Amino acid sequence: MSDRTANLLGAVGLAVADRIAAAASEVMKRAGETPAALIVIGYGLGPSNDQLRRILGLSHPGAVRLLDRLVADGLVERRPARDRRAVALFLTEQGHAVRETLLAERLAAIKPLLSPLSAAEEEALAALLSRLLASLPSSDLERCQLCRMCDDRVCTDCPIPASFKT
Repeated sequence: MSDRTANLLGAVGLAVADRIAAAASEVMKRAGETPAALIVIGYGLGPSNDQLRRILGLSHPGAVRLLDRLVADGLVERRPARDRRAVALFLTEQGHAVRETLLAERLAAIKPLLSPLSAAEEEALAALLSRLLASLPSSDLERCQLCRMCDDRVCTDCPIPASFKT
């Protein structure tokens, strides 16, 4: 592997991450894993606090504080889960609207990076990115962590499908 290629990939990765973080912060006026929490909860599978905290890499108290803020902001609601020992998390109507804006702004922030490419080059890049992604995760939790800011409606043939049931 070329050090130059690895270095270039690292720089592009940071550019993408910085753009996503800035767009999410602009939409939610909050940083950290708050936008990702809204997106993951929005998959609609009713994750528990523990499932969400593992996907986001948070401590239990950190996840509770994050969820308390999302509930107080009217974006998330806690409902009884099938397992009576847990609580299921779902988006409110307002939460769904904010999630839609987050996902749209995320793509809008990334797309300009692709503008120098021709259609054929973009297609080739997509194939290469799919191969790279498919080689990364080894567990469902890792796949969930990688896709925590993804719009699953856009990536219909995801190279690393995750169940979000970790």
